[in-house]
Amino acid sequence: VQLQASGGGSAQPGGSLRLSCAASGSVVSINAMSWFRQSPGQERELIADSTRYGVLRVADSVRGRFTISRDNAKKTQWLQMNDLKPEDTAVYYCYMNIWVDPSDSIAQDFWGQGTQVTVSS
Repeated sequence: VQLQASGGGSAQPGGSLRLSCAASGSVVSINAMSWFRQSPGQERELIADSTRYGVLRVADSVRGRFTISRDNAKKTQWLQMNDLKPEDTAVYYCYMNIWVDPSDSIAQDFWGQGTQVTVSS
């Protein structure tokens, strides 16, 4: 199983970007799907996550501007980012907790490769 993230790039303040992250390969089920970001010199920050049952949460720093969504059948999650600010500039990482094989006793953690988001005028 691998995660492929896409959709990063550059935007002006107030602009929008949409990130996507898809899992490849066969899975039994996907539990948590999350988005993290990391700026230079900063720790990786959880900004949004979702459960397989549809519970969605976003961090205070992005509430009202960012929206997380997912499609379990497509093994994909998205992060819609609106009203972008320069402080949103970071490398964004997707994460999934995946039950890969029925014989596995626990689910495994998978990370996407990171996608750069730059917000500047």
